[in-house]
Amino acid sequence: VQLQASGGGLVQPGGSLRLSCVARGSTLKIDTFAWYRRPPGKQREFVARITSDDRIHFLVDSVKGRFTISTDNAKDTVYLQMNSLKPEDTATYYCNAVTYQPARVLDYWGQGTLVTVSS
Repeated sequence: VQLQASGGGLVQPGGSLRLSCVARGSTLKIDTFAWYRRPPGKQREFVARITSDDRIHFLVDSVKGRFTISTDNAKDTVYLQMNSLKPEDTATYYCNAVTYQPARVLDYWGQGTLVTVSS
């Protein structure tokens, strides 16, 4: 499976961006999508997760009320709508997809897309 993320860029504080991530080449059902981010000079951190049936969403407290995760199951695509962006949201954002099998967990990562929040 290849994950292709897009939508990053430079935005002013208070602005919005929508990240997209398309999963291509999957022959197995993707069970969950997630977004992680790596701020400059820091460790990668979890941001949000969604089940592929769109039933369960989870976001970390620091982005609740500002970010929304959604999925288009038919397109194997996950989105991260980011509103009211803050400088501390500056990071490279990575999408993740997981397929759960009876005897293994398949974990896929995209290449990352850079989000810079600055005036």
